[in-house]
Amino acid sequence: MTDQQRYEAGMAVRRQVLGDAHVDRAIAGTDEFTADFQDLITRYAWGEIWTREGLDRRTRSCITLAVLATLHHDEELAMHVRAALRNGLTPDEVKEVLLQVAVYAGVPAANRAFKVAQETLRQEAQ
Repeated sequence: MTDQQRYEAGMAVRRQVLGDAHVDRAIAGTDEFTADFQDLITRYAWGEIWTREGLDRRTRSCITLAVLATLHHDEELAMHVRAALRNGLTPDEVKEVLLQVAVYAGVPAANRAFKVAQETLRQEAQ
């Protein structure tokens, strides 16, 4: 696959998972300083990893939620809670992922993640 094909495939998946509004905001905020980074994440995170056949998107969302919660990346976690819902996870499944985080990454990490997820789920339910 060429870089351009990888970019196009990545952009399609990125839009499906994160939603057009989010991607449009990210693109609109891109400037000379951030353009290479936006290209990198589109081609590699979305065009290489999220398009692989080895795991479905629901499973990738579960892993992503767990890692982001563990690393305390709250803004990205909120974004990926929304993405997980788009990928078919239910709020109860998001809760189960965060309970798993509590056991393996610690209660403080899960406590923060539950707060972020709770607020995000509340916003999405409106």
